[in-house]
Amino acid sequence: MKIYVGNLPWSVDNSKLEDLFSEFGSVVSANVITDRATDRSRGFGFVELESGGPEAIEAMNDFDLEGRKLTVNEAKPRTKIN
Repeated sequence: MKIYVGNLPWSVDNSKLEDLFSEFGSVVSANVITDRATDRSRGFGFVELESGGPEAIEAMNDFDLEGRKLTVNEAKPRTKIN
C-alpha cells in the first residue's frame, strides 16, 4: 500500500521517514519529495508498505512530529497530464 505523508518537518529525510513507518510493517520504499532546483524538501513524501498500511494511516495521521501534525492517507494514483 502506498501512503501519502504531508506536513513533514524540513529535517525529515528518506531514512527518517522509513524509520517512522517501519514499526507498522516492512517498508518497500520511503521518499521525501524534494525541489529540483534547491534539493530542499517540499514537505511531503510517500511510503510504500508491504502490509500494515491501514494501521499506519490511523496511527500516524495527526501525529505530532517536531511540532507539526502529519497528514497521512492512502496515496491517490498519479494521473496523466496531457
